[in-house]
Amino acid sequence: MTQEELDNLMDGSNELCDLDSKDDYVRGNVDDGYRVEADAHWPPPPPNEEHKVVHQLDDVTRDSEVKAIELMDRLELMDKYFSQSEFFLQEIESCNKKNIEIFNILKEKFPAVQTFKDRAEANEAMSEKFSEIFTRLQNGQNEIMVSMDAMQYQDIHRQKIERVINVMRALNKYLTSLFESKKDDSKRVSSAVYINGDDNDDVVTNDDIEALIANLGKK
Repeated sequence: MTQEELDNLMDGSNELCDLDSKDDYVRGNVDDGYRVEADAHWPPPPPNEEHKVVHQLDDVTRDSEVKAIELMDRLELMDKYFSQSEFFLQEIESCNKKNIEIFNILKEKFPAVQTFKDRAEANEAMSEKFSEIFTRLQNGQNEIMVSMDAMQYQDIHRQKIERVINVMRALNKYLTSLFESKKDDSKRVSSAVYINGDDNDDVVTNDDIEALIANLGKK
């Protein structure tokens, strides 16, 4: 093989096609810029939307952020309901205290009337329930605060994923720039699936290369 023949081969000025040799794996497939046999395991077919890693991570972070905002809004609404309930309960408790005062006065003035005594006792028993309800409302508000704190950790995880995406994108741009070429891939010569030195009997020999160059010279 002369230097001129090698240069012509590397320049890919001639299309490698319609070879009569049974070793047509050197011709390959031109679809999508790949030149390998159709039954070869590598390279894989171009990825679809379900296989694009960064695309899926973007979906995860977007959906995660949307759900996180929705959940935070609901937690804030629950806290608002708890606060309103506590305010209304305070008004009811104040009214109940007035009832206790009135019925205590009435049962003292009219000791023979059992109803006044029963109502006074019932209102006093109810006042003990108010304390328990207040405690439960405050516990509910505390749980909401704990949940909001947990949501902050979820947001941190989302930011970590976004950082990974940024690193992957930066790496992709770097590798794309690193492997850039002024030569269009469609004009490149086909490459064999196996060559000498590979652990496979189906290789391209020096005789095959010489025959290929001779064939190119006839065109």
